[in-house]
Amino acid sequence: MARTGRRPAGSGTRETILAAARDAFAARGFGGVTIRQIASTAAVDPALVHHYFGTKEQLFLTVLRSAVDPDRILAQLLAVGVDTLGERIVAEFLRLWEGGTGANASALLRTAATADQIARLIREVIFPDVVDAVMSRYGLDPGEAPLRAAFVASQLAGLAFTRYLVELEPLAAAPADIVIRTVGATLQRYLTGELPSPNRQPQG
Repeated sequence: MARTGRRPAGSGTRETILAAARDAFAARGFGGVTIRQIASTAAVDPALVHHYFGTKEQLFLTVLRSAVDPDRILAQLLAVGVDTLGERIVAEFLRLWEGGTGANASALLRTAATADQIARLIREVIFPDVVDAVMSRYGLDPGEAPLRAAFVASQLAGLAFTRYLVELEPLAAAPADIVIRTVGATLQRYLTGELPSPNRQPQG
């Protein structure tokens, strides 16, 4: 006789919840999904979703991280020399938003991101620890990593907001290679260029 009702905790339960959440967030966005709905789809008690993933926001970040695959991205970024790292970051960023690394990542970003969430998504999910890894790999000052990472996140957040959320022209329709070269040059300066001294006065 077939068993009915909710799925008990055990092997495969976490993955089942994650799959249900991934489909729900991609289809309806962060605001259109509840923990109870995800639990119902996965045939588990809502308390079990909280047990495995915490809050809905924590669940979403886990879902997005699994779709983005940050380990693969980091391997791509560090595969060759540092001189073109800025362009490689932008290229990977465009692939995520435009579906080049999988429809799930693109759908999740487009349906869930808002202006105040983009910087956090970039910092915590899309390119986690990239700057720290670069500092270690290429012998740059690790004490500068937090500031450099913040500059990179600010630039990518602005790019996502203008190109994908508000679709500001002509940037929204600009060819990818132009965006990669132009924004990449700025990121390269943030990553490896000399940072001004805190006590240096602006010219003028």
